Amino acid sequence: MKTIGVIGGMSWESSSEYYRLLNRHAKTRLGGHHNARSLLLTVDFASIEANQRAGDWQALGEQMADAARQLERGGADLVILATNTMHRVYESIEQAITVPFLHIADPTGAALRAAGVERVGLLGTRYTMEQTFYTGRLRERYGLDTLVPDDDDRADVHRIIYDELCHGNVEDASRKVYQRVIEHLAARGAQAVILGCTEITLLIKPEDSVLPVFDTTALHAQAAVEWAIGE
Repeated sequence: MKTIGVIGGMSWESSSEYYRLLNRHAKTRLGGHHNARSLLLTVDFASIEANQRAGDWQALGEQMADAARQLERGGADLVILATNTMHRVYESIEQAITVPFLHIADPTGAALRAAGVERVGLLGTRYTMEQTFYTGRLRERYGLDTLVPDDDDRADVHRIIYDELCHGNVEDASRKVYQRVIEHLAARGAQAVILGCTEITLLIKPEDSVLPVFDTTALHAQAAVEWAIGE
């Protein structure tokens, strides 16, 4: 098995979920005592979050590129970024390393198309929902029509991510907020919903949603393991 390099820490709560999923899928695929060979580099989310608020995507790209280079020097054969939002600067990562980089939207887009979904709702940070780096890739590569919540719902989704989930706080009241937002997307014609922030998997499970759930964290981790196994 090849070695998966993970840029984590955004937040560490979801990065720990990545670690669990990588190893669980490796064991499912290979059996016995197998784990996924991996390296995890945890960045300091405080500086990342500050640069996000400031809109300094150039600095963020440099931070992600530096982390990717460290992973490659450490022996990573593949690099993944354990966050949806920071894929805004994925090109900086790709240009900084010689090993492959697995974009988080690609396993999700492929899974949606395989399921016959054409119109999908997207939940994530305000950056992911409002900027085009994510929805554009889904449209251009997978032909998906992506719906995002209205402004008030986007504010609620974003606030819960940063103020609660990034700190490990999983509240029933916030789950009900997300369920309401998903219902609004369904009413607008969404056939499924993307959990487009790696923390949302801590709050919303398939049984919590009126729409089929496509969890980017789980799909990304599974695709990385499949690549590392190489079959």
